[in-house]
Amino acid sequence: MSSPTPYPELNEVLRELVAGVREILADNFCGAYLQGSFAVGDADEHSDVDFIVATHDELTDEQVDALQALHKRLYSFDSPWAQHLEGSYVPTNELRHVDESRLAWWYLDNGASELVKDNHCNTAVVRWSLREKGVVLAGPAPKTLIEPVSADELRSDVLIALREWADWLGTSPSYSRRAQGVTVLSICRILHTFESGLVRTKREAGEWALGALSPEWASLVQEALDDRPDPWTKVRERAGPDVVKRTLAFVDYAVERTS
Repeated sequence: MSSPTPYPELNEVLRELVAGVREILADNFCGAYLQGSFAVGDADEHSDVDFIVATHDELTDEQVDALQALHKRLYSFDSPWAQHLEGSYVPTNELRHVDESRLAWWYLDNGASELVKDNHCNTAVVRWSLREKGVVLAGPAPKTLIEPVSADELRSDVLIALREWADWLGTSPSYSRRAQGVTVLSICRILHTFESGLVRTKREAGEWALGALSPEWASLVQEALDDRPDPWTKVRERAGPDVVKRTLAFVDYAVERTS
């Protein structure tokens, strides 16, 4: 691994991550990769750092304990990048094909320092992004680990994601300005993938939505695009009631459009 991203400070965090993981996993280590925005495109200094570590076998209890200690150590680094790592540890036999049962993997959430079991990364979209666009930090090319992901598998996948967004929004009494903007652009990306069978960045999907969706949503989408810079300052700002109402209506529109 030389310079996998344009950010030297992030590259140093990634070097520490990969070195630590390789030491802990030893012969169980297969590969480490970036997916998400650093693979598909449009990553900036505020982006999550989405990773996948492929293992030959299931993690042992001892390996999980050692990885927990590694991630706590990395989180303590004096670098914002160290607090925005997000990814999963995946046995290669579970990574190879789209998994309709969506088994839970050992997962590090953005902003967390502890691994938990979660199916967050066990999706067709993650596999497509990793296989087609993944950045190799160490190990073999992702295409040797993952079978091609079909357009229909991506469409089925984003419909599940749309239901999850709708359920979350329906049960959340309030959410932040950042979450509101992310919701709008995530729904745009879901609609784009549903109609194209491809995966694009949130920004690209938002720009597509401005021309492809009903004009009534243009201002909401444009506001989300304009509000993307410096998202972490918006985590503690509550989204206004009017924009929340419009966002909920946009989700209803997306559900109807994909029905």
